[in-house]
Amino acid sequence: MQEDQDKHENQSKKELLVDLMEEYGDMVLRVAYTYVKERQLAEDISQEVFIRCYQSLQSFENRSSYKTWIYRITVNNCRDYVKSWSFRNLFPKSIIETENERKMNSPSSQMEQKEENNELFEKVLNLSVKLREVIIFYYYEDLSINEISDVIKVKPNTIKSRLRRARISLKEQIGGGIFLEE
Repeated sequence: MQEDQDKHENQSKKELLVDLMEEYGDMVLRVAYTYVKERQLAEDISQEVFIRCYQSLQSFENRSSYKTWIYRITVNNCRDYVKSWSFRNLFPKSIIETENERKMNSPSSQMEQKEENNELFEKVLNLSVKLREVIIFYYYEDLSINEISDVIKVKPNTIKSRLRRARISLKEQIGGGIFLEE
């Protein structure tokens, strides 16, 4: 954490924001996607996250790392969006997207499409938000139980409980076996 702060100590706000975007941009996009399940919405949320980061850089108190701080902003933005009227009441673009539009995806979108087609990832996306977020942070983002606790403001034992419930649910959906066990 100190290393993270020292690295960025002598930079302007704009330079710091550029560094944070380069370092954490992909992570923010992945996390946002797991909440909204649509690439364009995830990109919009990612932009909003970094706008909020820029606006809040002066008030960053170094009580956590930039990584944890950005995760927290991302999770809060995603939760706010998912609770919003428009998300709950409008059809996502992906539902009405035509076959021709799907074929015109960029290479990065095609790579994302392959990941979306992955059976396990689809099962993870079908979990409730509370279970999904701990699975994503733990397995896809490699955060520890305590780091997840800091990001989503829930006690470590609750994180452990949600991980266990998510693993059980995924195991049942896939049909048994010993997977995702510690």
